[in-house]
Amino acid sequence: MVTWTTRAERPDDITDIRTVNIAAFPGREEADIIDALRADTDSWIDGLSMVAVDAEDTPVGYALLSRCSVGGEPALALGPCAVLPGYQRQGAGGAAIRAVMEAARGQGENLIVVLGHAAYYPRFGFSPASEFGVTAPFDAPEDSFLALALDPVRQTPRGEITYPAAFGI
Repeated sequence: MVTWTTRAERPDDITDIRTVNIAAFPGREEADIIDALRADTDSWIDGLSMVAVDAEDTPVGYALLSRCSVGGEPALALGPCAVLPGYQRQGAGGAAIRAVMEAARGQGENLIVVLGHAAYYPRFGFSPASEFGVTAPFDAPEDSFLALALDPVRQTPRGEITYPAAFGI
């Protein structure tokens, strides 16, 4: 497996990040969500938009944490996460996710919630959100609506997640 270099996004990465997300998903919805989150000063957190880069320092993998709330308390939503198709299954996405989680830990954040692939996110320590007392405002499969405490000693908020408006939920 490749050892990836990761870093926080820079202004000159925005076009490449959009390209990664458009290539990784069937439509432009995820790329549009990222653009809308970037414009939302209540949801966007500097330093929590992370890229994995190739040898030319071009983003090929991406992970984003944005501000959400759980039971009215601050938490983070993971996603979109994406990798250019030619770089998938080589660890770029995982490297970006681990980097953004570490950056969030460094900023004193704790609870992260993700709606994603049941077989993928547990490798990063995610478990069913119900174990944290977190619920979704929609029907979500138990094995796909997941949460993680970056500091398991700290208490995490409980209740329903409220996503940023950009997610359209």
